Amino acid sequence: MSDRSSIEWTEATWNPTTGCDRVASGCDNCYALALAKRLKSMGVDKYQTDGDPRTSGPGFGVTTHPSALDVPRSWKSPRTVFVNSMSDLFHAKVPKDFIRQVFEVMADTPQHTYQVLTKRSLRLARLAPELPWPPNVWMGVSVENAEVLDRVDHLRSAPAAVRFLSCEPLLGPLPGLDLTSIHWVIVGGESGPRHRPMEASWAREIRDLCLESDKPFFFKQWGGRTPKAGGRLLDGRTWDNSPHSTNTYAHQ
Repeated sequence: MSDRSSIEWTEATWNPTTGCDRVASGCDNCYALALAKRLKSMGVDKYQTDGDPRTSGPGFGVTTHPSALDVPRSWKSPRTVFVNSMSDLFHAKVPKDFIRQVFEVMADTPQHTYQVLTKRSLRLARLAPELPWPPNVWMGVSVENAEVLDRVDHLRSAPAAVRFLSCEPLLGPLPGLDLTSIHWVIVGGESGPRHRPMEASWAREIRDLCLESDKPFFFKQWGGRTPKAGGRLLDGRTWDNSPHSTNTYAHQ
């Protein structure tokens, strides 16, 4: 499986752990579970471990891969890396010592920028004081609807150089969203055969809050049956801003 990524806001993926299970409504149509099933059928070693079919499905049991820890050290040129696109590093079944090892690798490879995203924000908050936080680690939480806004408060406790929100799939409005100490916001609709539609007003409210707060805003997609079905334009333009942007609100 290639480490190059088609995700618009990153360049590569690194999966020292694989597997997950449902924790909220944002997990209902998990792309990683569907992909894991395909990879298992193709004989990819990482996805031969069976999880509980009631929660995680075949080939998606939470598994650590110590042999993958050194992968970033082999990359010659600097990359922006999404950590665990096929898992959640802060899942309860990932040992604390292994999480620390992942962070140590990130600290030892400062040429790369690492983007870590979790739905297990309470465990993140509890473990954050025990982890090294080099400046090349960006920490984010998924925020799909107002029911999980507490994840944003948990994220604020992490001493990451960049703290970001992934509001994807955005399943409802986020009234009361507080962007204090948040440095970046990504918004996207759900894709796949059972996708749930995103209303334009939900995306616009977050976009406008970012504009008012001078926070970079990235609009990933409207979603649909395929990720590109609805396109990427919001009010007639793309929004590709990130903490790397030199001019946050310049038209792309």
